Order: sequence, then structure tokens, then C-alpha cells
Amino acid sequence: MKLINQLAQEFSIKSSQIENTINLIDEGNTIPFIARYRKEVTGGLSDEILRDLHERLTYLRNLESRKEEVIRLIDEQGKLTEELKKEILGATVLQKIEDLYRPYKQKRRTRATVAKEKGLEPLAELILKQEALQGTIEEMATPFINEELEVMTVEDAINGAKDIIAEFVSDDAEYREKIRELNLQKGVINSVAVDPEEKTVYEMYYDFNEGVNRIANHRILAVNRGEKEKKLKVKVVSPDEEVLEYLTKKVITNQKAITTATLQEAIEDAYKRLISPSIEREIRNILTERAEEEAIKVFGKNTKPLLLIPPVKDMRVLAIDPSFRTGCKLAVLDETGKLLDYTTIYPNAPQNKVEEAKKVMKELINKYDIDIIPIGNGTASRETEFLVAEMLKEIDKTVYYTIVSEAGASVYSASKLATEEYPNIDVSIRGAISIGRRLQDPLAELVKIDPKSIGVGQYQHDLNQGKLGETLKNVVEDCVNTVGVDLNTATPSLLQYVAGISSTVAKNIVEFREENGKFSSRQQIKKVKRLGPKVFEQCAGFLRISGGDNPLDNTSVHPESYKPTMKLIEKLGYSKADIKKGELRNIEERILQYGEQGEANNLEKKLKILSEELEIGLPTLKDIIQELKKPGRDPREEMPKPIFRSDVLKMEDLQLDMIMTGTVRNVVDFGAFVDIGVKQDGLVHISELADKFVKNPMDVVSVGDEVQVKIIGLDIERGKVSLSMKQV
Repeated sequence: MKLINQLAQEFSIKSSQIENTINLIDEGNTIPFIARYRKEVTGGLSDEILRDLHERLTYLRNLESRKEEVIRLIDEQGKLTEELKKEILGATVLQKIEDLYRPYKQKRRTRATVAKEKGLEPLAELILKQEALQGTIEEMATPFINEELEVMTVEDAINGAKDIIAEFVSDDAEYREKIRELNLQKGVINSVAVDPEEKTVYEMYYDFNEGVNRIANHRILAVNRGEKEKKLKVKVVSPDEEVLEYLTKKVITNQKAITTATLQEAIEDAYKRLISPSIEREIRNILTERAEEEAIKVFGKNTKPLLLIPPVKDMRVLAIDPSFRTGCKLAVLDETGKLLDYTTIYPNAPQNKVEEAKKVMKELINKYDIDIIPIGNGTASRETEFLVAEMLKEIDKTVYYTIVSEAGASVYSASKLATEEYPNIDVSIRGAISIGRRLQDPLAELVKIDPKSIGVGQYQHDLNQGKLGETLKNVVEDCVNTVGVDLNTATPSLLQYVAGISSTVAKNIVEFREENGKFSSRQQIKKVKRLGPKVFEQCAGFLRISGGDNPLDNTSVHPESYKPTMKLIEKLGYSKADIKKGELRNIEERILQYGEQGEANNLEKKLKILSEELEIGLPTLKDIIQELKKPGRDPREEMPKPIFRSDVLKMEDLQLDMIMTGTVRNVVDFGAFVDIGVKQDGLVHISELADKFVKNPMDVVSVGDEVQVKIIGLDIERGKVSLSMKQV
């Protein structure tokens, strides 16, 4: 109950919602299933909140588990006191538990352990008591000289005792917590160049200082990378004087004792040799974890709109993967993405076969009735774009082109999956196919690529790969389940992201389909090997069958709700055939007319009445109605569409104050990169995103957004464009 109350407080959610959600998670339900089909139980929590809640629940459970383990380990040493146990149980973060466990942790041999083996612990305790007011420290240490234990002199004894005291001070949980806090508040990140004469991308960090409590996340990742590449030396400048003053006050309680000077030396040694390097590592780790966490969130938020870019349906495509020396690869795809033809042209340097390339493209356009030409945005993209724009002016048919991100296309081309899909097609042609299919159905194509390779983040290769992979997997899963998957066309790579379906079951579904023909109902998937009742419950609502036996199979209505849905249809005077015909667009008008005459003409009240009669929750009923209004609807239709072009812009065509329409390609901590149709994406700095103060660029723009921008800076020589979205 304590855990439930804590989560309720942290998330500002009712305890009952937390408890119900935890029960659903513990029963093995997936987050997409809980978010979509258990709204009554969770109180309508979104998939985003559910994932955050699940992550926090896992952390807190691990925390409790670690507390139990630490208590057991200390108890086995016979050193567990009630006070210590209470402190451990009261800890709210893992770091506090580790601080409390530190003095009892089995250490490798240290200077302190060696000194203890020499019998010097009683001397250290005497010095720490600070009771001796007369005599000298040397007189106090003399009885501990022991040649047998290799304590040959008074200095040996005192130095050994100081080593024990230094470790004692270093291991104190309270001291460490305070020193960590002081460094977080007053520490400074300092970076300098390894070679100040060398020109690198890290020049702004060659003499850099910024407060630990103020440094931006992207700068943390930048200095980390510079350090990793041996271009920067980075350290935390600690408020040493303040720390030593604090330690002195805490440890030295009697200034008149003969032990004061010795204690002071031990404190300084404890701090400089043991505490400071350790705390610096901790501070760097804290900053790096914070920066990575934020970068991973940014990556996830950027990936979602990229995956949800609307598909370009019912268009024949001539896809181009541009290049210089090895030529531009062309792939012709029909409306379903089936490969019809492919070839290579050489319009760019060094061959420069421009007219021949135009002729080949014109022939393919005429032969296959091409509607649009997607061009990859990599090497030679703009040169190829010029060629395509020129060629389109020379033909009678209206054909457009668009630039498509080819990030990760080469990764896919050489993958095992691409080899399975196109065993007899050259690796280079597969890249063109991928570019074409990305336009036709971005989600279905992009799930084939490791999300880290789709190019919408910052420092992704420096981040914790496990955490990044898990976050991006969750984002892809949410997108796939939001859109739904056609059971009769989906590849295993797409099916494995459907709630409850593993990669093995995904392959089994496709094998079953190939052996038995198309699925005609959702119920048929129960026959698939290893797809049991629990998996069916989780996945069924996210799988679509168009033109099947039951029109509800082409909606996100879950099979568990088919009976009440059919009752609803009957109550409102519709038939099953009306769903197929799309006759339920005005269902809400029928609902308003439902019931006894004279009843309040209020949709919410009528829905409540129907909900009670059908014995289903109100949120589920509302979802069912939305699906019946537009069966087979694709939520991506509401997202910004790709920009189609028929002519090309050069950097030289741009002028200051020019207003342009562009597409947001990436959002980072310091702003957004916008494709305005020239070679280089322009940067809208965070200070130029809006007329008001913007704390986080993602509050204003998302990847895929179509935006109006004004050119406020041009550096044609360096290919840099500065943009503004203020008062555009």
C-alpha cells in the first residue's frame, strides 16, 4: 500500500487507478492493450503515462529489493543496528542505500585495511575521541610500535591511524550526501583542449566553465564526447574550501585536544584522496545520466511523428537512391510497394551522363505511369534533385518529386531481413526500394530498421544503448498499435511490434498465411502456432482484416466487445452491412434520437444510458462509436503530409527575410532543423521558435511538422541557413 500511495502522490493520480494499473501489469498485460482496452480500469491513463508509471514501479521495486539485500548483508556481519535499519528502510533513492552500505561493503585491500591488520584501529579510535588534552600525539602512538607487525616507528603508527580515520570519514553517508549536494549546487564543469592548436568541432569547449547546476544537457554530451575522442580534458571544479570547512566542523569537536592537527591531516587526506575523486565520478555520472535520459526522451519524441508520417497511397513510385561515382539507383514500385523494375543511371560526376539519365527516367515514367519520384536525402541528393526538376519540365505528364530521409537505408539494405525479402536483388538497389516504400508506408518500412539509425536525435551513439533501445522499442510499439496492422499484408518485422506478439509468433502468422491463404477473420489467428488465449487477447484489437467476414475485424473494436457492439447497431436501427458501406457516419444523430420521447436531447446522457444497457464502460462505448463512424480509419491521416515539389531551389536563390514553407526534420535541445528545399537544412534556434520564451523546442514543434519560416541569416560559402518562426 505504501508503494501505491507513493506512486499516486508522484503522478497525482488516484490510488485506485495506480492499484488497478499495477494489477493489470502484473497479470502480464501489455501497455498498448491496457491503454486502449482497459480505460475503465485505469481511469483512461494514456500509453505515455502508463509507460512512465511502469518504469517508476520497476525502479521502486528494485529499490525495495536492494534495501532487503543490504540489510541482510550487514546483518550477516553482525553490525546491523535498529537505527541503521530504519535509515536504510527510509531511503528514497538508490544512492542513499549505497552510501549507508559503503562502510560495510567488502573492500579490496586498502591502506586502512592494512593499518587495521597492523593493530592500529585502537589508536585511530583514541585520536577520534579527542579526549587527550596533555602530552603529545607521539606519546599516544608509542605503545603501538610493533616490529612483528611492521610498525617500526611512531610515524608508522600515526600514519596508519590517519589512513583508518580517512577511510572512516570517507565512508560516512551523511558527509558524502552533503558533499555531493555542495558539488551539485556550487561545482563547475571545466573543459580545456588537449591540443589548443588543433582545429576540431569542440573549439567552443577549449576553455569552458559552467556551473553543474546550470549546464545544458547537450553540452554535457558534447564535452563527454570530446573527452572520449581525447580532444578535451574535463573535470569538476569542487568548492574545496567549503567542503573542508564542513568536514572539519563535523569531525573536530574539541580544538584543544592534542589530536587536532593529526585529525585535520586525516580529514584533508580523506577528502583529496578518497572523497573528491569518488564524488567527481558520481557528479559526472549524475549529469551524464540526466543528459542521456533527456536525449533518449528527445529521440523517442522525434521518432514518433516520423513513424506516423501519413502514407502516400495509390501512387506509382520511381524511387531514386542518389550517388556520384556508383550512379543513382532507380526502383519502380506499384501502388502496393511491389517491385516492377530497377536500373542505374550516371548523371553526376565523374560520368555526367545527364541526357542519357533523363531519357531512362522518362521511359520509366511513361512505361509504368509514375505519379511521384521520392529522392533520398544523402550524398548527391541535391544534384539529383536538379536533374529530376529539369527532366519534369520536359514531359507532358504531371509528376512531382519529394525528398525522403534515407537515414538507415544502407543499414537495411545490408541486413539479413533485406536479403530474405530480395534475395536476388543487389544491395544498392534495395536502398532505392526502401526509399520508395518509406514514402508509400513510412511505418511499415521504418520498423525494419534499428530505430537508432533513423536519424532524429542527438548523440545517439554515445547514449546508454540498452535504455535507448528499450525506449525506442516502446515508441515503435505505441505507433504500430495506434495505427493498427493489416493481418494479410504485414511483414514479420511489423507484426512483432503488435501488443503481445513475439518475433517467433510474428513469423508463425506469416507462415500460416502463406500456407492457408488470407485470413478472413480475427478468430482464425487462434490456429497459429504458439498464439494462445492471452496473446490473442492482447493483439486481436490491433490487427485489421479488410473485406473479411466481419466488418468489425477492420476496426480497432476488440473481439471481446463484438456482442455489445452488434447490440448497439441493432438498437440504433443499423445492420452489419451498413458498417461495410460506411453508413454509420451520422451515428451520433441516431444516438440523440434514441430512447423515450421527452428525454433530454443530450449526447452524453444518451451515451450513459446506452452504456448501462449494453453493460460496457462509457470510454469503451465512445471508442466503439468513433470506429463505427469511420471503419478502417488511419490516424496518420491527421498528421502533416510530405511536401511535394516540381521545381528546385538553390542556396543562391535564397534571400534574407524570404518567407518559406518547410518540414521539420529534427528537433534538438537548442532548436529545430527545417528542410526548406535547399541542400542544407536550416536551423531555427530555440530563441527564434516563437515570440514567447521557449523552454523546450518540443513544446513548439515536432518532426514532420510543416512550418512557415523566415530566413534571418545566410552563409552560402559554409552552406548555413538561419531561420526564424517569429511573427511569420
